[in-house]
Amino acid sequence: MKIGELAHVAQTTVETVRYYEKEGLLPVTVRTAGNFRVYGPAHLERLRFIRNCRALDMSHEEIHTLLGLADQPADGCGAINAVFDQHMVHVDERIRELLHLKEQLSGLRQRCQTEQAVDACGILQGLAALETEAKPERHTHLG
Repeated sequence: MKIGELAHVAQTTVETVRYYEKEGLLPVTVRTAGNFRVYGPAHLERLRFIRNCRALDMSHEEIHTLLGLADQPADGCGAINAVFDQHMVHVDERIRELLHLKEQLSGLRQRCQTEQAVDACGILQGLAALETEAKPERHTHLG
């Protein structure tokens, strides 16, 4: 199948397929005499795998690691578990960050409980006066 067909079947875009190829997540494919890429079932399976990993918010590095491990079928799955355990740590950290963000937003929202003129809006005043916190060092794959 051609790239457009692959993208359609995998429910993604041609640009995404090309990007994953460029990133080394999808293997290089053969080309026809007319210079069209030709994809097979293995490409579709791998693309679906990548999309499922992305749906779980996994980084390209994590996906590379999982694909490398998947290419060694005789090995045990301990390393795969380790990738998932580390990813869950990243998710927990992101949840903590989002909860902190929600607290900040709620605090600002509470400053404006009634309909009033914009120049007296507690939210806008709070945003203007908000001291920007130093960004804490992230310990997730988001950097």
